[in-house]
Amino acid sequence: MRNAIAGAVALACAAVLAAPAHAEQITFMTGPQGGSWIPLGGALKNLWEKAVPGLSIQETPGAGIANVRGVEENKAQVGFANSATTVDGIEGRAPYPAKTTHVCQVANLYPQYFQVVALKDANVKSFADLKGKSLVTQPKGNTGEILTGLVLKLNGMSYASLSKTNYQAAYTDAVGMMKDGHAQVFTLGTTSPASAVMDLASARDIDLVPVDDKTMTDLHKMNPGYVKMHIKAGTYPKQDRDVAAIGYSTHIVARCDLPEKTVYEMTKAMATHIDDMAAVVKPIHGLTAKDMAVDIGVPFHKGALKYYKEVGAL
Repeated sequence: MRNAIAGAVALACAAVLAAPAHAEQITFMTGPQGGSWIPLGGALKNLWEKAVPGLSIQETPGAGIANVRGVEENKAQVGFANSATTVDGIEGRAPYPAKTTHVCQVANLYPQYFQVVALKDANVKSFADLKGKSLVTQPKGNTGEILTGLVLKLNGMSYASLSKTNYQAAYTDAVGMMKDGHAQVFTLGTTSPASAVMDLASARDIDLVPVDDKTMTDLHKMNPGYVKMHIKAGTYPKQDRDVAAIGYSTHIVARCDLPEKTVYEMTKAMATHIDDMAAVVKPIHGLTAKDMAVDIGVPFHKGALKYYKEVGAL
């Protein structure tokens, strides 16, 4: 019996010694089905778990504003977000109930485009033409939906000006509605090209609706995080011209109280594996530590700040 007990104690001690010195589990909020954040989240999970011994990451779907609120409320510790709406949270603007005080900047990754996609036979050539049309967008409070509401407001309309509005969490479901003719316009904020838009364009003729200068100027005055970008000609099938679009940046936020060493190693892993991330999301190609460290008005996490200073990016 003594030998059996001694053996069990020895095995238990060996297991403790063999376990990682740093064991930590965090929740990582990514994006909606059909967007770029879910596959990129999988790539980052692999990078981070290799870089930080004992780190275990649980991914969960999300969206820009929901992710910021999730991190603020400690339902998640890391998340993708959109620069402009994260700044809204820091400032305590709607749709946030109060200023976010636990959300810190980790890294900028790549530009996002607010894309207004219309079926060609809907004859939507400008935002003003949205009146009376049926539309599908993201759920209330998500970045794409917030921008849709702002665009309507800046053009003297509201959702009540449309014939019907549908809210879909998954881009794939929204594309299905467009293919079946249950919606004429699809709004989303994601990369360019967007796989969901490519899928739609393979089945239906579409138009990308450009942002006009007045809407862009008014929107930028409301939130400097929104800037004018262009979706280059040829990005989508039969797209023969550049299309002006509302742009902002995808970035990664983390709980400010997440251990400094953990975030330092996560930041370093991203900066030293740009090609691995770009293999999943092409616009990341060419990203540098200096790009990652651009100040967007969100306070840096101490771990990220330490890495950027160490490599001379700040």
